[in-house]
Amino acid sequence: MSIRQGLLALLLDGPQHGYQLRQDFDGRTGATWPLNIGQVYTTLGRLSRDGLVETTGDDDDSLKLYALTAAGRAEVEAWFATPVQLPDRPRDELAIKLALAAETPGVDLAAVIQAQRTATVEAIQDYTRLKTEADPDADLGWLLVLDSLLFQAEAEVRWLDACEQRLARPRQPRQASQPRATRVARAEPEVRA
Repeated sequence: MSIRQGLLALLLDGPQHGYQLRQDFDGRTGATWPLNIGQVYTTLGRLSRDGLVETTGDDDDSLKLYALTAAGRAEVEAWFATPVQLPDRPRDELAIKLALAAETPGVDLAAVIQAQRTATVEAIQDYTRLKTEADPDADLGWLLVLDSLLFQAEAEVRWLDACEQRLARPRQPRQASQPRATRVARAEPEVRA
């Protein structure tokens, strides 16, 4: 997730200082991806440099207030209107871990899969509990995040099932002259502040 775009989106509500932005972000996402206050102020500095936000004075506690400029409003509106593409998402650490475990001598791939399944099922139980505790009228953003996390975890369990099925099939050792399957080229994800 782009912290840059997230802060711009929060500033649509009006001027805020960095601590307010961090609290608002954590509140709207259920602190699923907590922001470091240093990240917030560093990003605000870059947004100011880029002409997307401006300081509008200080609040009662002498903290700088940041507000969107017209360019900042246009950028966040474009962000909301543009779908997130799959290749733009961060690397999937679990897929990389299983791919490496599958090719590393001495690693019990079945045990790695089972450990992950146990953790993922526990996460599903936690997300389900949190959904039942949430207020459907006051916690809409948090419920959307929980739904996303729950669906991702359920999909992960299905994928782990498929991994186990693939592992159970007899395998022929790969010979050096056999070509590997063509892979989808993925650009390195852009590092966003």
